[in-house]
Amino acid sequence: MSFTGIPFAALDFYEDLEADNSKSFWTAHKHLYDEHVKAPLTALAAELEREFGAPKFFRPYRDVRFAKDKTPYKDHQGVYFAESRRYFHVSAAGLYVSGGMFQLESDQVPRYRRAVADDVAGALLLTAISRAEKARLVVGGEQLTRVPSGYPKDHPRQEELRRKSVVATRDFGFPDWLPTAEAKAEIVRAWRAMDPLIDWLDKHVGASDAPLQQGR
Repeated sequence: MSFTGIPFAALDFYEDLEADNSKSFWTAHKHLYDEHVKAPLTALAAELEREFGAPKFFRPYRDVRFAKDKTPYKDHQGVYFAESRRYFHVSAAGLYVSGGMFQLESDQVPRYRRAVADDVAGALLLTAISRAEKARLVVGGEQLTRVPSGYPKDHPRQEELRRKSVVATRDFGFPDWLPTAEAKAEIVRAWRAMDPLIDWLDKHVGASDAPLQQGR
């Protein structure tokens, strides 16, 4: 099956699910999820795999064991490409794409901060961020409230030093091209614009050697 677009019916499905996030609704409308969400995104992921690596589909069911919110179903369908650090999801709000390091592990944080503080590597990071922003991406991530200890509070790259994750994002919403094959081209264009930032992260931070936590 070739990818022909993400139907607006997928967004409608999630809008209705937000209004009635129940097992009875899911059971009665799962055929809509299968047809309008799962099928086109599976086809899309298969085509993106050639450039961005194997996709991982997140389960549509929420883990509510320790959550205050007991609604059983996620309000979006996400797909993650671990090899290239890319991600996209579809929800009632439309199409969202991102890429980067979504959480810096304890062994990655010191490497990241040393690179940011280095005049050469730090300047390259700012250049990568600037290039991403020129491509209409938003570069952000979770941050500490203060510059970490060991670094001057007035460091010229204090905003980057405070980061605990580094992610480039674009919220496309629901443009006219969404239900067409052009959607793939738009995703690829946005993801390729993330290359300088992700390349910097791969070179200066790298993968974590920390063991995965059980149940993660």
